[in-house]
Amino acid sequence: MDYNEKVMDHFLNPRNTGRIENPDGVGEVGNPKCGDVMKIYINVKGNTISEITFETFGCAAAIATSSVATELVEGKSIQQAFNLRNKDIIDYLGGLPVAKLHCSVLAEQGIKAAISDFYKKQGIDPEVVLFNTK
Repeated sequence: MDYNEKVMDHFLNPRNTGRIENPDGVGEVGNPKCGDVMKIYINVKGNTISEITFETFGCAAAIATSSVATELVEGKSIQQAFNLRNKDIIDYLGGLPVAKLHCSVLAEQGIKAAISDFYKKQGIDPEVVLFNTK
C-alpha cells in the first residue's frame, strides 16, 4: 500500500496517543471486516474539547486518521468537533488509498461516539443537544 509522506508521519509519529484516566467521554468504534479498532478519549472544559487522546489497533491508515482527528478537534467546541467529517481528515492528510478511506470514517465515528458518551454520562440525550431535536 502506498501512503503519502503526511500519512506516514502520523503513522510513525502519532499525536495524542494513550488513555485519559477518568475521561469525560469515550468512543469505541471498529470495523469487523478489517479488524481496526479505535478508542477515543475526551475531556471537556466548558464547551471545549480540552484534551483528546486515542488508542488504535489497526493499519497505518487507521493510526494516522486517529492521530489527525485528535489534532483537528482538540481545542474546538463540542459542536465543531461533532461536525468533523471524514473528508476533513482525508483532506488534511492529502489523501488516502481508496481501500483505506473507511479508516477516516472510523475516526469520524469515534469522535462522535466520545461526544455522545460525554452527554450520556451527564444524563443528557446527545440527539437533543447535537441535533436540536425534541
